[in-house]
Amino acid sequence: MVSGGAGAETAGRRGCGLLGAYEMGRTVGEGNFGKVKQARHRVTGAHFAVKILDRARILSLRIDDQIRREIATLKLLKHPNVVRLHEVAASKTKIYMVLEFVNGGELFDRIAVKGKLSEEEGRRLFQQLIDGVSYCHEKGVYHRDLKPENVLVDRKGNIKISDFGLSALPQQLGNDGLLHTTCGSPNYIAPEVLQNKGYDGSLSDIWSCGVILYIMLVGYLPFDDRNIVVLYQKIFRGEAEIPKWLSPGAQNLLQRILEPNPMKRIDMAEIKAHEWFQQDYVPVVPYDNEDEDSQLDAVLPVKAQTNEAPGDNKTHQINAFQLIGMASSLDLSGFFEEEEVSQRKIRFTSTTEPKDLFDKIESSASEMGFLVHRGYNKLKLMRNCTGSKSPKNRDSTSFLVCAEVFELGPSLYVVELKKSHGDPALYRQLCERIGSDLGVLKMEQIFGRQSVESNVESLDNRSATPLVAL
Repeated sequence: MVSGGAGAETAGRRGCGLLGAYEMGRTVGEGNFGKVKQARHRVTGAHFAVKILDRARILSLRIDDQIRREIATLKLLKHPNVVRLHEVAASKTKIYMVLEFVNGGELFDRIAVKGKLSEEEGRRLFQQLIDGVSYCHEKGVYHRDLKPENVLVDRKGNIKISDFGLSALPQQLGNDGLLHTTCGSPNYIAPEVLQNKGYDGSLSDIWSCGVILYIMLVGYLPFDDRNIVVLYQKIFRGEAEIPKWLSPGAQNLLQRILEPNPMKRIDMAEIKAHEWFQQDYVPVVPYDNEDEDSQLDAVLPVKAQTNEAPGDNKTHQINAFQLIGMASSLDLSGFFEEEEVSQRKIRFTSTTEPKDLFDKIESSASEMGFLVHRGYNKLKLMRNCTGSKSPKNRDSTSFLVCAEVFELGPSLYVVELKKSHGDPALYRQLCERIGSDLGVLKMEQIFGRQSVESNVESLDNRSATPLVAL
């Protein structure tokens, strides 16, 4: 990143690409499918990691499903010990994932430098690992490739689980309720995964966590051999020598996790109740109850290279390619919700200026008894079950809708009303009221099904047009 005075920053901007609200900086990593760059948010100054993937490379290797799965998975997860996905954008040649920037390196490097960790430090990191992994399991996500290389550590010494490319979701469970794809890294893979008879994703992840704990406390792998067949035989037999110099509690927990029979293996609840685990344990609170501060459904303007100075626009700009990308057929959140897209998110176009749009939406919602909170580029419409109008009392909030406006072209905007949670009937009433006040077509048409093509063709009419397929 560029540092120094105004002149240095101006010079730096000329050499940096811009991705929406982000100023691109140095490359911090490269892989088979692209690279990762450090980026800075132009408004807040916060740092992020932008994963830039080459679409042609992804398609040629036929891993597009893997990338979609990783994005879909990260959209679900909001936990302090899981790397956060903030935004996703795409162009014809690239996919951009704006991720939380973790600047402390891999857990693997931390262990390599120290040889092994003290039980106190190892326990603290293991507590965070279990908190993060158990949260993923509660969301129906099984990582399936847990290893020190996929666990990052920030400068404060807290872990962040990353790389969900091999993760499994509920849709991948077989009729027997088990997973059947053999995947993972050889030294960390659970014995039942190797048997090709189906396995419980939670228990296989627990095994991998046990291997990580062993490495942290002992300093080397519990199962290792240059011959892969011999390695798998050791894993099948559970041949891990647990040093006697470890505390009795640590020995016991390792023995119970590295149990080759998954039916006898300790589960997440038992790990958290274990005496050794409980020492100085402070459970981490997920971000789930926080207001949605990410813009995952707001498509960013993709500018691979530009020297333009940041504009003063107060709405997100989108182009035709990105508009099509907002189609419900590409909406990954539908994989995990029983409601159809039109029951939790509608979009329509309008020629009304954003400020007037927000004013009208706020007025309509307020008259219906909603508490309206204005944020940056969005409105949050809330109603709670206790009658309290305090936005701080999130536990009582039973209904939340976010309203955003995106600029499609000169004097043409897309309005999005997205329900985070709450009664679908109330959401429909709210949309009908706002639509009526804004002069939008009847909600029966908005909540119905239309083609993307017909909606895109109608954009030139410059009228309030429903974009139901979007």
